[in-house]
Amino acid sequence: MHLFDGAMGTMLYAKGFFLNVCYDELALKQPALVREVHEEYVRAGAEILETNTFGATPPKLGPHGLADLTERINQTAAELARAAAHDRASVAGAIGPLGLRLEPFGPTSRDEARDHFRRQVNGLLAGGVDGFVLETFSDLEEIHAAMRAVREACDLPVVTQMTIGTDGLTAYGTAPEDFARQLDAWGADVIGVNCSVGPAGVLEAVERMAKGTGRPLSAQPNAGLPKDVGDRKIYLASPEYMASYARRLVEAGARFVGGCCGTTPEHIRKMRDYLVSVAPRQPSVVVSRETVAATPGGAAPVPLAVRSSWGRKIADGKFVTSVEIVPPKGVDPSPMLAQCRALKAAGVDAVNVPDGPRAQSRMGVLPSALMIEREVGLETVIHYCCRDRNLLGMLSDILGAAAAGLRNILVITGDPPKMGPYPDSTAVFDIDSIGLTNLVYRLNHGLDPGNNPIGAPTKWVIGVGVNPAAVDLDRELSRFHWKVDAGAEFAVTQPVFDPAQLETFLKRVESYRIPIVAGIWPLLSLRNAEFLANEVPGVSVPESVLSRMRAAQEKGKEAALAEGVRIAKEMLAGVRSDVQGVQVSAPFGKVEVALEVLG
Repeated sequence: MHLFDGAMGTMLYAKGFFLNVCYDELALKQPALVREVHEEYVRAGAEILETNTFGATPPKLGPHGLADLTERINQTAAELARAAAHDRASVAGAIGPLGLRLEPFGPTSRDEARDHFRRQVNGLLAGGVDGFVLETFSDLEEIHAAMRAVREACDLPVVTQMTIGTDGLTAYGTAPEDFARQLDAWGADVIGVNCSVGPAGVLEAVERMAKGTGRPLSAQPNAGLPKDVGDRKIYLASPEYMASYARRLVEAGARFVGGCCGTTPEHIRKMRDYLVSVAPRQPSVVVSRETVAATPGGAAPVPLAVRSSWGRKIADGKFVTSVEIVPPKGVDPSPMLAQCRALKAAGVDAVNVPDGPRAQSRMGVLPSALMIEREVGLETVIHYCCRDRNLLGMLSDILGAAAAGLRNILVITGDPPKMGPYPDSTAVFDIDSIGLTNLVYRLNHGLDPGNNPIGAPTKWVIGVGVNPAAVDLDRELSRFHWKVDAGAEFAVTQPVFDPAQLETFLKRVESYRIPIVAGIWPLLSLRNAEFLANEVPGVSVPESVLSRMRAAQEKGKEAALAEGVRIAKEMLAGVRSDVQGVQVSAPFGKVEVALEVLG
């Protein structure tokens, strides 16, 4: 995920430059002021700065007598943004519409439009931009002319952003899924929406664009629709509101977010706070397991079949069963231990212990797992997330847990704090699940993250999560490949509600040669099903399942539960021959429901 800056015009207007001024010319007349705005966005956390050149084309500059200065204005604006970036942000050349109607709706030909854009592109390239943002276009033919101008001049990345009205369509009546499909065909690197409407309308557009393209998506909404206050237009969406929608936009598939009209550095700062909570501060360096295995000073890893009972069954190709039990919110472990005793009596292979799921504060996963293993005698698979600890803390935890006898770990990135009851708490995310997988794999070879020997190797059986129903499946597959290459030995899927979808996914990962454990979630009620479908990131519940739960709920609570169990049993039966195990959730601690599914 990457963060654009916010509005330039809004900031210049606030600094006393009214609408009769050519804002693009301020690169020449007020360079220190333009640079100051860029620097404010850098301090707010923006990773990509847009040049102050939205209207710096000959047709837009002409009424101000500045058409002859097109290249100079663009070059200077790019140089100002580059100087403000201080190597902390990339610079994208901003290109907006010409303000002319193109054929067949107007007198300007497509080639004439391309030539106008080409002058702007040449100036921006001379100023040293890293790429281009074509934004706020309504006419597909016009944005295509701008794309041609860029592609004929260079091979830098191009972000293409259309604008929509309150009806969800462009001014020419084009739907988001349709213009996404066309821009994809023309080779846009990123496809998105900006301006015109606020976050809610842009969110709907992103959801629709995802149906028309597999390319990365971008979203830069206005700070709401402008309100007339006296003789001014005021944007009322608060930074907190914009940040809350940043999360939804990312969950809907956007990989680039930022702000348009009405947004300020404070809006971007709040959006940055959210994005930091869902992405690692340091990009994962993917180190192949072959590279680790060949590192001098390491030790031979303990064979998988010897590390744990869970590992032995996986190594032998046997079907494994586990049930997920969430640790208590308080200090009394007795209900959790009672649930685990019931699982052991039923012959379940292991209990999965989540690590603060949905950013909820609960008893720590490591002491919970240790109590289960020592007092119940049932093997655990601990979920361990990257959200709450820095690299040093994770290393200490995992070494200590290994010394205490824990053996099975499911490495996950973790849900952001914004999802939980303490949204103002901070997240660490020094590394993500790929980096942590590599760290644990190194420990299994007797090496710390710096390749220093630690003595005897740890004996972890390393698992990772994967989502067959991911919105951006190509990205999910790419990350899954990295996880396997980093050292993963089994994978657990998000809850499966569509066996055919899982089957398609499994065919695409056959070459990875890693055992897959399918997640199974028995639904307790229609409300439970709707909650999973709409409020739990990464979970996809098909309309066919929701319809079944609606029909059952009309017959009463017991009928809904029975239908939820029936659906879960169908899912298990549908995937059993394709996977090497299942992880069944015990919603709200209802172990008897999970055991009925396994029954």
